[in-house]
Amino acid sequence: MFERFTMNARQVVVLSQQAARELHHPFIGTEHLLLALLDGGCGATHVMLREAGLTREQVIADIRRLAHPEGDALGDGDAAALEAIGIDLQAVRAKVEELFGPGALQPPEPERRRGLLRRRVGKHRPFTGRAKKVLELSLREAIALRHNFIAPEHILLGILRENGGLAAKILTEAGLDFGALRRQAVAALDKAA
Repeated sequence: MFERFTMNARQVVVLSQQAARELHHPFIGTEHLLLALLDGGCGATHVMLREAGLTREQVIADIRRLAHPEGDALGDGDAAALEAIGIDLQAVRAKVEELFGPGALQPPEPERRRGLLRRRVGKHRPFTGRAKKVLELSLREAIALRHNFIAPEHILLGILRENGGLAAKILTEAGLDFGALRRQAVAALDKAA
């Protein structure tokens, strides 16, 4: 499947891994693919998402708000319990990040194991099931549109069609119209083909 990816689509995969690393997530999810699509090197998808009002900073904030990666000890229930005794968890987190920098509360990167000949083991972050489904759906979208390539627009179509991951939730909460995004992505692909 990856042999059909354009250079820009391959860049989306690379950038999604970088986004997962930046957020200290041990996996690549649909949210990381969405972050990668917001990169300027992704052409039409970047423009479409920006014009729809989506920003990288907003998506990162939404990921941090909605996702609880392994190691995040305090969830919504804990925040409510602390608030009941007069402690504002968001204010505490904000103050810690103000003093120690963004991501100060994120768990540290696990130390890389070393394998035979002292090579690093475990550098690769796996795709979640939903992210794999998005990539599979991007191939199906390309086939349905009779394209022999997969571009970033196909990956966006895969996210829209999968409609169950964190990326879809972020797009929905941002008030984006999936039908309009789909039409814009298909129009961009038609113009490029």
